[in-house]
Amino acid sequence: KTANILLDENFKAKLADFGLSRSFPVIGESLASTVIAGTAGYLDPEYYRTSRLAEKSDVYSYGIVLLEMITNQPVISGKYHIAEWVGSKLNRGDITEMMDPNLDAAYDSNSAWRALELAMSCADPSSSKRPTMSQVISELKECLACENSRI
Repeated sequence: KTANILLDENFKAKLADFGLSRSFPVIGESLASTVIAGTAGYLDPEYYRTSRLAEKSDVYSYGIVLLEMITNQPVISGKYHIAEWVGSKLNRGDITEMMDPNLDAAYDSNSAWRALELAMSCADPSSSKRPTMSQVISELKECLACENSRI
């Protein structure tokens, strides 16, 4: 969650609170744990059905963090999850409805659309429809290049 992403004086990100960290002997396979105490809204929805976490579970959580950063909205507000909130507004086609108002529209709309669509694909309820983290990084680099060309 975003509250666990700390920035140092050079704006280098540091991660805190590894409450879900475990030691597992096998790398790259789905992992099962008897106790998962993740923060509501960030945990892969497939975990609730399968009781298994996988690489794409992290992609889901990253997508939720990305949505939170882009919109400056809480992950869960009342009865709505942030992915539902963004999804309901995507169809309207007005990017300003979803973007953090503190940005004062100081962003490239194409880059913002791509970032929102990427975040939503990461937050897809079906892990098979989520991108890999390598694909996420590649797409974010393209968004950043688009944003930097605007400046």
